[in-house]
Amino acid sequence: MGESMWRRTVTELSSYPTELDAHVTLTDQRRIRIGALHSREERPIRVLHARLSPRTRYLRFLSPIPTLPDALVRRLACVDYRRRLAVVAEDEGAGCAGVVALASFSAVDETTAEVAVVVQDDWQRQGVGTALVSTLLDAAEKRGFDRFVATIAADNSIIRRLLNRFGRVVTSHT
Repeated sequence: MGESMWRRTVTELSSYPTELDAHVTLTDQRRIRIGALHSREERPIRVLHARLSPRTRYLRFLSPIPTLPDALVRRLACVDYRRRLAVVAEDEGAGCAGVVALASFSAVDETTAEVAVVVQDDWQRQGVGTALVSTLLDAAEKRGFDRFVATIAADNSIIRRLLNRFGRVVTSHT
């Protein structure tokens, strides 16, 4: 049990979507644990961002920012499990220090959500993004969202192919 467990409130624990928790074996046989990011838990976001290459940072945030601004981290960590949700993949057994990917959605309106995903460089092309996006889109659909949009760098063909594979992302902006 990580240190963040002690910071969580009883209310937060009762609304945490345990149905999203899963264990997945990747194509290279490594195992990950998938689960929702706990509300206001900033550390996994900061840890993951610090491990990304400048190129991956650029592709996800449309800027090679070496450090995420506090306001952006707070916004990413502010999940309510209904209109804003983030799902993380952790190297099994490593806890939040082992976060290797994050996918999120944020409501645009009552039926449309914007999705985003980032996978740590040395974990890419192993099925992490596929597992996270599948979990995220299923969770979003169960919450009433049936249209998905994404803002993607023009040269981010990997994420474009990943999202197109699901066929549920109806609009992508470059």
